[in-house]
Amino acid sequence: MADALLDTGPLVALLNRSERNHRWCREFFQGFRGRLLTTEPVLTEAVYLLGSNVTNQKPALDFFLQGGAELVPLTPSLLKRAATLMAKYADVPMDFADATLVALAEESGICDVLTLDRRGFTVYRAGKNKGFRIAPE
Repeated sequence: MADALLDTGPLVALLNRSERNHRWCREFFQGFRGRLLTTEPVLTEAVYLLGSNVTNQKPALDFFLQGGAELVPLTPSLLKRAATLMAKYADVPMDFADATLVALAEESGICDVLTLDRRGFTVYRAGKNKGFRIAPE
């Protein structure tokens, strides 16, 4: 996996030792040599899930500041596409962070995703019916 999209779950699991997937995520990140891309809503969701204490939130910010992943800002076209995708997948359902990742996949051509949300990402399609390759398998 050269380049991949980063979803909220693995980021939170990496930063929170009490998460049940912490060990797997730590090992994955240590061995990953590609480029990770994600969106601002993923970071926002991760910070929220890590808790209201700044001590718990700071590692998420540091992860990006130290180059752990590339934070892709939302453009108006990505935002518009995310809104369209959320309506399309309302029955799954698709949250805003996931919608921005699918929109980013369509724009970047990257369909490898690091996620713990197998249910959503096995259903979602990028562009013309292109499925996602999910890690962990």
